[in-house]
Amino acid sequence: MDPILPERLGYRIKCRLLGPPLTTARLHHERLSKTTALGVLSPDCISSSAYGPEQALIELLPFAAMGAFVLLLPITGAILVILLLLTLSYRQVVMLYTRAGGSYVVARENFGPRIAQIAAVALLIDYVVTVAVQSAAGTVAVVSAIPALGPYSLEITVGAVLLLAYGNLRGLREAGRAFAFPMYFFTASIAVVIVVGVVRAALGTLDRIDPTTLTGTVPVGHGDGDGLVMGATVLVILRAFANGGTSLTGLEAISNGVSAFRKPAGPNARRALVVMASILAFLVAGVSLLAYLTHATPYLSGYPSVISQEARIVFGSGTLGDILFVVVQTATALILFTGANTSFNGFPFLASFVADDAFLPRQLRRRGHRLVFSNAIIMLTAVAIVLLVVTDARVNSLVPFYAIGVFTGFTMAGLGMARHHSRVRGPHWRWGVASNLAAGITSAIVVLVFAVAKFTDGAWVVLLVFPTLVFVLIRLNREYRDEAVELRKLDDTEDDSPAVYSNHVVLVLVDAYDLATVEALRYGRSLRPSRLRAVHFALDDAHAAHLARQWENSSLDIPLDVMDCPDRRLGHALLKLIARTEAPRTEISILLPRRTYSPLLGRLLHDRTADHLAGLVSDLPHTVATIVPFDARRHRTLQALPAGPGKS
Repeated sequence: MDPILPERLGYRIKCRLLGPPLTTARLHHERLSKTTALGVLSPDCISSSAYGPEQALIELLPFAAMGAFVLLLPITGAILVILLLLTLSYRQVVMLYTRAGGSYVVARENFGPRIAQIAAVALLIDYVVTVAVQSAAGTVAVVSAIPALGPYSLEITVGAVLLLAYGNLRGLREAGRAFAFPMYFFTASIAVVIVVGVVRAALGTLDRIDPTTLTGTVPVGHGDGDGLVMGATVLVILRAFANGGTSLTGLEAISNGVSAFRKPAGPNARRALVVMASILAFLVAGVSLLAYLTHATPYLSGYPSVISQEARIVFGSGTLGDILFVVVQTATALILFTGANTSFNGFPFLASFVADDAFLPRQLRRRGHRLVFSNAIIMLTAVAIVLLVVTDARVNSLVPFYAIGVFTGFTMAGLGMARHHSRVRGPHWRWGVASNLAAGITSAIVVLVFAVAKFTDGAWVVLLVFPTLVFVLIRLNREYRDEAVELRKLDDTEDDSPAVYSNHVVLVLVDAYDLATVEALRYGRSLRPSRLRAVHFALDDAHAAHLARQWENSSLDIPLDVMDCPDRRLGHALLKLIARTEAPRTEISILLPRRTYSPLLGRLLHDRTADHLAGLVSDLPHTVATIVPFDARRHRTLQALPAGPGKS
């Protein structure tokens, strides 16, 4: 019978805030249906229709005057062509790569892990900026309906980010139920606006704004007749196209979250991707068309937004119009806020994947209390809030940080899939090469356009940070590889040594089969125990199975006991093991291998599990915890692990 142990205050508080822990066995149940997954993963993509056309108008109006509304239509058409190419490419990605990672996995499998870090950094930047942009745009929707809240935009935005983080820390299933509805609500609401607006335009009853009579809008150039010619300069068109390209952000979310779908994950994700792209195309085209028909104009303050002006014009100012306007603004605010939730689903999966490849700290691959990657969620929240504070939560200030990362990920996915098809040459491989190469090259051109056109507006920051982060990830990987080289220098020769029998049980906690573990076993043997056990607590089934196979294939004569730890509470499991091992006149020694590394990077790249466990058992009677340090940077030659009558 398992002993009942008192819970710590911190753990009780965590359970109160987040709910009871989910066991590892429930991991495969935390998957989403197509309908829910579409609602959870697509808000970032779908909601970009609420601000993408507006961002293009911000660049066009000062130079093209009223001709900006005409230029918006062909720019939107070009964006939709790119959407088609990317959709064709990502339909193949989700069928071939059904684990989390998207373009990162594509790049890693086809270009190698080092080049794949370009995709990793692109996606990580994209996820961080997505949280900031979507939540800031959500606040714009709120203050467009309630202008009195405008001075508190930053506070509202930060509060929304914190609320999203809390929802995701509670677990994927809970986040799915909470965040699926707004996407469908927004799609239906804006579809009604578009359809009613087009019908009223056809009947000649749709009003049109005269931007030249308004105050507080972005500057509008002079001269209606010459506006189109004046505005049709290469740089202006490129800047408008770059801003409007933000309408495609979030398209990669489904490929990054394929593992969140129920089986068969690939076909389910492909169907959801096609539906998402079709909805996005309809909404972007509709919002741009209504902007052309109504001349809805962006404001310097960011509100009222273009899409809110369109809704007001379409529905009018009567009682019914006011109600419908509030409904549309509510739907817009909800999807923009929950659009940030796409990052809270995608960023942790991607970070854990990159950490598995040893390019990010290993703490990011560990699931927390509710089966989510808590460390990654907390990191994402902190960086996004810093970005919001720096930019004062203004969407137009955040846009220059956005599209470079997004389209770099598109580029890596397209080129990677083209390489895959040319290398494997399966059925219809020529079509695969052509479609993916077109998507990759087009996305690369967009990256170049954005880097040039938006360089002085803040894109230079991304161009500086991007290669720096790639270098940092590669440097962290080298540190991990150097440590692994030292830990794998195993010498399997044995040296018999006599043992002294006593009522003394030694438990060696095993995390990996490496030199540090074997050193701890050798030290445990030297204590002359009556029983020596090697124990591994299974926090991850795949890792536990791999470790067991390594152990069986080694020359160690001490069997490995794999203990189940379904709630991943390592300290709690250790205390239970000690309680079951206790007997009269029995001393228990816990040996904890602790690998030490460089003083600067060691604390960043590795946790202090050994110290934590030693602290837990330090006050137990007849039990002692001994940390067995191993300097991974110092070259060692392992002496033989002694065999003797003390073995179990």
